Amino acid sequence: MTTESKVQSDYATRIKQAADRISASFPHQIDVLLVLGSGLGALAAKVGHPVVLDYTDIPGFPAATVPGHAGKLFLGSWGQKKIAVMQGRFHYYEGHNMQEVTLPIRVMQSLGVKTLILTNAAGGMGEGMKPGDLMQITDHISLFMESPLRGANLDEFGPRFIDQTQVYSQRLGELAQTVAAEQGTLLHRGIYCYCKGPQFETPAEIRLLRQLGASAAGMSTVPEAIVATHGGMSVLGLTCVTNLAAGLSGQPLSHKEVLDVGAQASGKMIDLLSGVLDRL
Repeated sequence: MTTESKVQSDYATRIKQAADRISASFPHQIDVLLVLGSGLGALAAKVGHPVVLDYTDIPGFPAATVPGHAGKLFLGSWGQKKIAVMQGRFHYYEGHNMQEVTLPIRVMQSLGVKTLILTNAAGGMGEGMKPGDLMQITDHISLFMESPLRGANLDEFGPRFIDQTQVYSQRLGELAQTVAAEQGTLLHRGIYCYCKGPQFETPAEIRLLRQLGASAAGMSTVPEAIVATHGGMSVLGLTCVTNLAAGLSGQPLSHKEVLDVGAQASGKMIDLLSGVLDRL
């Protein structure tokens, strides 16, 4: 067995072991995976009759190390649907490789989950954005990151080369806009740019990203979205604008601000997600 084949085999084993552990704790077909970003962990409290697993109890899952990411998987119900909620995610900047960052997506794909909702906290740079606003991700910029599909292709999930014309589901995006309008919530539309972190972007980098058409910048979401589309999942991406990007507010950036504003805006995000999930 070649080194590449062994790596692929080991990764497939990790996926299966994690899936088996989740199935043993929650023997139901999961309809939706919801991934919560920084400051949005309170959303997990909305899951009905939850089974809660620490990431450290799931084989192959790394530990979550970032403040605001509790590192727990909630498995339960949301209305008539069965849902999995990740209270925190893994990031490339923590030292994880892209396979580790996207492992939960592969696990959920192997369990037959077809819908993925990704949330994040990000710096806003779009016209009219202010801290606490929400944004529907219509597209992303991933030119500055290592592809999570690098290496041997996992043929059981998808083809070697995948189209990226529409990573984020138009149907789910329109649903989110409808729900937001009914709730009287402004839901911006915009392009999200992935940045490696953990340092925040410089004002010069933000000026460049704005010229490229980006409306928000953050350190997550895109690797998961790419892997999700590779495995045939429908993806909705929602951003909480927790601060204006570097150079736009005249104030220094901090993770504390991200968590504080995320907590303040979590009520709007809960209402939006609840409305979307009710209509899926």
